[in-house]
Amino acid sequence: MAKQYIILDTETTGTGELDRVIQLGYIVLGSKEVEVHNEFCSSDMPISFGAMEVHGITPDLLEGKSTCKESIAYKRLNELNTNDNYIIIHNAPFDLDMLKKEGFNTQMKVIDTLRVAKHIFADEEAHRLQYFRYKLGLYKEEQKEADALDIVVKAHDAIGDVLVLKLFLSKLKEAVQKQFPSENPVEKMVDLTNTPIIIKSFKFGKYKGKTLEEVARSDAGYLRWMLSSMENLDEDMRYSLNAVLGL
Repeated sequence: MAKQYIILDTETTGTGELDRVIQLGYIVLGSKEVEVHNEFCSSDMPISFGAMEVHGITPDLLEGKSTCKESIAYKRLNELNTNDNYIIIHNAPFDLDMLKKEGFNTQMKVIDTLRVAKHIFADEEAHRLQYFRYKLGLYKEEQKEADALDIVVKAHDAIGDVLVLKLFLSKLKEAVQKQFPSENPVEKMVDLTNTPIIIKSFKFGKYKGKTLEEVARSDAGYLRWMLSSMENLDEDMRYSLNAVLGL
């Protein structure tokens, strides 16, 4: 059977430990027919106003909807969940953690386009999907793509973001192929997803613009404080701080 590529995004009630999936959207590539799944899901967890501000999903849109686990989209995702297939997400840990709360544990090979982008486009000022939507001119192509797949384009909507991610994936694959011409670009993206990124300099805080090595020499205590006290420390920053401190 042909390998399937699932390009996925979720929208949620918020970003906390108790928050849940309220929209599951994905496209399945690899067969002659492209599958499009997009469902709103009900949840016992109320939608935070901060989340509503981002995705525009209000409680009335979820009235009468099944839970994520009972949705057709979720059941189909479970059918696709084999290690022959690939799941492609921008900032994969977030969505996979959210889906884990719904009982979904991926067996698929994971491509995190955010992490791959940080490797491949290391010097970009940002790596958000909407940033690349404009930087790479994806917005010029998306309406044609949306019409072909019968999708409504809307930023910060699960299926709208999936459409942009589909276009971004093509550009990212080309860039990976250019940088690693002797390797299979899809397998290389899986590899880069699992490869930590060494962060060389601070883009925030009192040492903005300084390299981690400079700060390690002048104020190693600050770096140790970051490791012990900053709960939401980015995993790549954590890895880089440990490396520069020789831990």
